[in-house]
Amino acid sequence: MKILIVDNEPRARQSLRQIIDQFEHFTALASEADNGRDAVDLCHQHQPDIVLMDIPMPLMDGLEAARHISTMEQPPAVIFCTDHDRYALAAFAAQAVDYLLKPIGPAALVQALQRASRLNRAQLAWLDNREPQHDSGHIAARTMRGLELIPLDDVLYFMADNKYVAVHHRHGEVLIDDSLKTLEENHAGHFVRIHRNALVRRNAIESLSRDEQGHSFIHLRELPQPLSVSRRHVPTLKRMMRSF
Repeated sequence: MKILIVDNEPRARQSLRQIIDQFEHFTALASEADNGRDAVDLCHQHQPDIVLMDIPMPLMDGLEAARHISTMEQPPAVIFCTDHDRYALAAFAAQAVDYLLKPIGPAALVQALQRASRLNRAQLAWLDNREPQHDSGHIAARTMRGLELIPLDDVLYFMADNKYVAVHHRHGEVLIDDSLKTLEENHAGHFVRIHRNALVRRNAIESLSRDEQGHSFIHLRELPQPLSVSRRHVPTLKRMMRSF
């Protein structure tokens, strides 16, 4: 895996290079950059697999450089290496796959490099907000740990939350950028709509109930609390459940 090092501090670049040299499957490019503008140029010239980049830099900062890099036909994975934690949210918005705080040790760096090297072309396309090759078996989510692939069978339900969709799965909850409509179209055989803002996994459904006020609720296995069902979706759910 070819790695481009970008930092305006020579000592920081040297430190990263020394760590990378310890690992057999990673190679630091001879060319380095001390600003974001040169980083973009070097990415086009050398097509690295991974970019290790600081954020505060002259001429062009790392965030802006990452946004330019993400427009490449096959963008490298970007790992930010910086002194400050205040850029974390902006970093992931700029399509970073990881965010490391200096001083960076060998263990943290190799873990981030290994995670970045596992990204296939479809996942990089997803990070670049392009149309990914459809993977019907997983949901991709960008989190503070980088890119996470959640097995579809682990997802219990999707719930729209402002401009994001919350993925509730067996091991927690993450936010994704996909719309409910897109999820419903891509996974129609696995999920069913119960409300304008919710989809549930079909084979997780246990029962359908109604309270004294006539409100309907769906009960899912592995979920203690029922979910509200809108009146318009009750007939569809009843027909589907009769076919189980």
